[in-house]
Amino acid sequence: MESKILHIQGEVVFTMRPHVIINFAMSIDGRIALSTGEQTRLSDEEDMRRVHMLRNSVDAILVGIGTVLSDDPSLTVKEKYVENPGRPARVILDSRLRIPDNARVLDGRSRTIIYTLSGEERNINAEIRRMHGERIELKQVLEDLYSLGIRRLMVEGGSTVLGSFIKERLYDEMFIFIAPFFIGPDAPPAARMETASRLEEMVNVKIVESGHLGNGILLRILP
Repeated sequence: MESKILHIQGEVVFTMRPHVIINFAMSIDGRIALSTGEQTRLSDEEDMRRVHMLRNSVDAILVGIGTVLSDDPSLTVKEKYVENPGRPARVILDSRLRIPDNARVLDGRSRTIIYTLSGEERNINAEIRRMHGERIELKQVLEDLYSLGIRRLMVEGGSTVLGSFIKERLYDEMFIFIAPFFIGPDAPPAARMETASRLEEMVNVKIVESGHLGNGILLRILP
């Protein structure tokens, strides 16, 4: 159980949220896809096994709608890597409810939760959680997920979602697999956020573990 303390106008407010694990693979130059935006697999087999074991340890896996539209992931745990895999929920951040009716995360293989700002009625195989305001607030999403019984959450992308979680420090640990490739500066970055123009605007992290895994390097990072 994760208890977080917020100070609002001098008052102490306790909020509850899941333990958040960020996980992604990137090239040596910090890119997660080709210049066209097309997803490309950067993890080798050893890292894929680690990823699926990690998926199997959480209650839910979260991605943004951009990842669903570009990659159509199933966000499941594969038997190829995990014996007797569990069925973590799939959580999608989709402010305009653009998810296609045939998206694989709507296949009913496990629970799917969509957070949106849209009031559109859709008959899809998912729980639609409607939020208010101009943007989806991650803190509210995390608190709501906790209320739904989600205690461990894995965040997998895409770059805007990763950048927001990192910038707002809404995570407890992060795993980055660095693949032995260069893609180039015109490809999507691993974490999209406002560029720091001053030293104090940089987001500091703590690298607590590093080592070779397969053909790449795995980092474990704390906020």
